[in-house]
Amino acid sequence: MSRYIITGGIPLKGEVHLRGAKNAAFKQIIASLLTDKPCLINNLPQISDTKITEGIASSLGAKFEAQGKHSLKIQTKTIKNSVVPFGTGQQSRTSFMFAAPLLLRCQQATIPFPGGDRLGVRPLDRLFDAYAQMNIKTEVKKNCIFFSSSKITPTTYTFPKPSHTVTEVLIMTSCLVPGLTTLNNAALEPEIDDLILFLNKMGAKIKRHHQDPKKIIIHGVKKLKGVEHSVISDRNEAVTFACAALATKGSIQIMGIKPQYLTAFLNVVENMGAKVERGQEELTISWAKALKPCQIETEPEPGFMTDWQAVFSVLLTQSTGVSSIIEKIFPYRFHHLGHLEKMGARFKLFNPIVKNKKNYYCFDPQSDDPSYFHGVKIYGPCHLKSANLSVTDLRSGASLTLAALIAEGQSIIDGVEFIERGYEDLAQRLVSLGANIKYVKSKNKKACQK
Repeated sequence: MSRYIITGGIPLKGEVHLRGAKNAAFKQIIASLLTDKPCLINNLPQISDTKITEGIASSLGAKFEAQGKHSLKIQTKTIKNSVVPFGTGQQSRTSFMFAAPLLLRCQQATIPFPGGDRLGVRPLDRLFDAYAQMNIKTEVKKNCIFFSSSKITPTTYTFPKPSHTVTEVLIMTSCLVPGLTTLNNAALEPEIDDLILFLNKMGAKIKRHHQDPKKIIIHGVKKLKGVEHSVISDRNEAVTFACAALATKGSIQIMGIKPQYLTAFLNVVENMGAKVERGQEELTISWAKALKPCQIETEPEPGFMTDWQAVFSVLLTQSTGVSSIIEKIFPYRFHHLGHLEKMGARFKLFNPIVKNKKNYYCFDPQSDDPSYFHGVKIYGPCHLKSANLSVTDLRSGASLTLAALIAEGQSIIDGVEFIERGYEDLAQRLVSLGANIKYVKSKNKKACQK
């Protein structure tokens, strides 16, 4: 088990360059399997989530050739089998996305139930409903999902609630189906638009309706060609570094991000008192005065992202007053708060009074549980103290790293492999901003230290 040893209390200052977006990169690896031609993906982050995806793709017949540290040539001339392996398949929450290329090239797919972070059950009912309309048969047996179709048909599907990953699976599945497929009330994330751009470069015909961007129109084509494409930058990294700057009373210039992708976040922190300077593809975020409290709700794009919630809650421990977060995307995503409490954070979990929960929350009712809380009040400012902690998921790990950067004294964070699922060289990049972090790898015991 790898660990960070962090001595906190140092304002972070300097410049940081973002890596490619996790939530775009591994999906484009999957999309490359839609063609037998070579695809070159640039700005690919070196994180375990992309490595897991590469492992699954390799088992299905993909061949990889590195073109530098962050570029990868992929070619899948033939699909060797239609079964996603259980080992690597269960490590990923989105292994079901391989259903698209497998169905289109093999007419069938066997997928293990998705694993990943502890965010509650992630129902696939919207995918199953849409696939049924496309003449794709779904069978759920034990720990597997079996998809099959001798002839996939186009359809018009309306999402009852937007779903980021299901939107992407349906886009990939439809792009090679003759005829017109229309997705209504589809998700709006820029990572989806990056996938659409990737596929259109391959010869697909996909567009958002100019008057209703939630409507995606796909004209099926006969085949796709190879492509060269650069993955967009990671918005979650940008928010992590921004929160680190504000929480440590520092100033960081974040390079390689379009500020409009962070509008919901930047509007909130500006209202709290942060100084934000926007460029075309960079921004500078600085602590200027005591931060005011705020009230947010996580929502689908263009709202405040659920992936920002954990690191943002750490920032709220340093604001003055009572802030609140309501989590509307997942039934429970407050696992990190127990660790923050050990470090001195003060908060109170609650459930909002809601007339119509089904319409208010974005998760399916069957995912909920009476023991879950959907809101938290955070009291600040808190004097965080150092602690020895063990992380069990990606966003919780990032939030505890930020908390340790604030706390006085030395903290130890074990299990940072979870952080490496979504952040490349996080410790080294924080060190370049002035942080005091010793990074101890479990195997070779190498360290990165200021």
